[in-house]
Amino acid sequence: MHAFRLLVLPALILIAGAASASNQIPRPAGLEPQVRFWTRIYSEVDQRGGLIHDSVHLDVVYEAIRIPDGLSSHSRERRIQRAKDGYEAILRRLARGTRTGLKPEEARVLALWPEGVSNATLRSAASHLRFQLGQADRFRAGLIRAGRWQAHIVAMLRKHRVPLELAALPHVESSFNAAAYSSVGAAGLWQFTRSTGRLFMRVDSVVDERMDPFVASEGAARLLRSNFDSLGSWPLAITSYNHGVGGMKGAIRQLGTSDISVIVKKYKSRSFGFASRNFYAEFLAALDVDRSAERFFGPTDPDSPVLYDTVTLDHYYTASAIESALGIDPTTLREHNQSLRPSVWNGAKYLPRGFALRIPRGAASKSAAVAIASISPSQRFSEQHRDRFHKVQRGDSLSKIARLYHVSERDLMALNNLSSRNRIRAGQVLTLPDRPGTHAPVSVARMDAPADGDYLVRRGDTISTIAGRFGLTESKLVALNGLRNRNLISVGQRLRVANSESGPKPTQSVAAPNPAGAHTTADVKEMPLETVAANAPPSRASELRKTTETPASDVSKPDALIASLDPAPTEAALSPKT
Repeated sequence: MHAFRLLVLPALILIAGAASASNQIPRPAGLEPQVRFWTRIYSEVDQRGGLIHDSVHLDVVYEAIRIPDGLSSHSRERRIQRAKDGYEAILRRLARGTRTGLKPEEARVLALWPEGVSNATLRSAASHLRFQLGQADRFRAGLIRAGRWQAHIVAMLRKHRVPLELAALPHVESSFNAAAYSSVGAAGLWQFTRSTGRLFMRVDSVVDERMDPFVASEGAARLLRSNFDSLGSWPLAITSYNHGVGGMKGAIRQLGTSDISVIVKKYKSRSFGFASRNFYAEFLAALDVDRSAERFFGPTDPDSPVLYDTVTLDHYYTASAIESALGIDPTTLREHNQSLRPSVWNGAKYLPRGFALRIPRGAASKSAAVAIASISPSQRFSEQHRDRFHKVQRGDSLSKIARLYHVSERDLMALNNLSSRNRIRAGQVLTLPDRPGTHAPVSVARMDAPADGDYLVRRGDTISTIAGRFGLTESKLVALNGLRNRNLISVGQRLRVANSESGPKPTQSVAAPNPAGAHTTADVKEMPLETVAANAPPSRASELRKTTETPASDVSKPDALIASLDPAPTEAALSPKT
């Protein structure tokens, strides 16, 4: 066990440190209209309203809309759309050359544009209407939350030679919300996608370090430094955090320049949309508001860093065993170890060996190291719950799959990182929850096989204990007996525990069949491929041969299965969010 403490650096020291690198973060005059627009969004308008504006000329803002509380999302959208439709009609009338006899609202809209604006510009503007939700309340909340991690973030930026101004980037990404999860699957303080996150940290069905502010902050520093080393410009490195290094290299090739203001104005690419085009200006605005927070929001009281004790786990443990040993509220433990996936907290997976568990100083009833060391050996496990998989067929639904395997939809969603129970597709490979306790290691005395090679199942026996007693792997025992479900054996059942030339011998009682397509990690690693296919229904044999070509890890999906869940990343995918 070791303890660490995060020191709070006074804001003035952080700002002074950032200022020393300011020459690396230029503020081009050509981006000033965008910076002013995003400054308004971050400091003036909260989430109860927003701005209707031109998406190309951000200095043209038609209206600040306030949305009454209590409206449904549909009613909000209709209200915003009615306002946009009104401005579109005005712009189209003005684009016909009408300049006299204008109604007051038409004259006001025309005055927002430079004198002598062309009809073509106004006609184009009619299709560039956009609504931007306000963020001032979120930004203020982010200023308070940032106190927990700001010193650590600054330390990581300094370690990887990244300008300290980049400590403000989470304002743009997540408002310093470590639990943030976007609709496209970007996660955590720094909003890493799964594909990019895997380049810098562990992301699987047990641990997702994108949700750990400390690990993810170092990952972000490494990514930003890598972007800079590839592009040679911090404005481009920052923009590539959203658009990808490959995308920015494409912009340089297309325009023959690394000037960010030129790229923002002239770069043409289907993927270089509004978010990417405005990302650097958003960051500059966030940096301004962060540095002048008191001017915009008045006094704020940032959260203090949490002091932790950390224990690196030397075995696999259930969450309940850890909570009981520490005498700690489960909610507290989960809050400070957000990288552990829901599959750990609901019992489908163990806390993994080697995991650095964080316990807030003083939250546990006793020394964390002593408490965990006192956990009974029977509650320490030498291996992770093994994964089982199901390949989604046409016509499958999550509820149907859950019923087939006698598991909950909630567990399936948590284990497979699904944001909606309605978003599964044919061909997708889902990890199935293992039954807690099925594979708990048990100390058993070794025995010689009976003379006839058969063993009569007794009360308390499991496939694991029987296999250990006769020196077999669990998968070998399953194969010898042609079992369809390793979890269903009964007292009095006769199992073959010695090899015979005649092959698998049928059991004396019939076990419930394993649902078609389900197989475990151990099956994939230890059972011969021919046996896997032979024990499957004919309709599934070829599928199992294909699925089991790649061995699986005890704690994460095989690469072949991951590839079926996540498309191969393109250069643009090497961006924390899309």
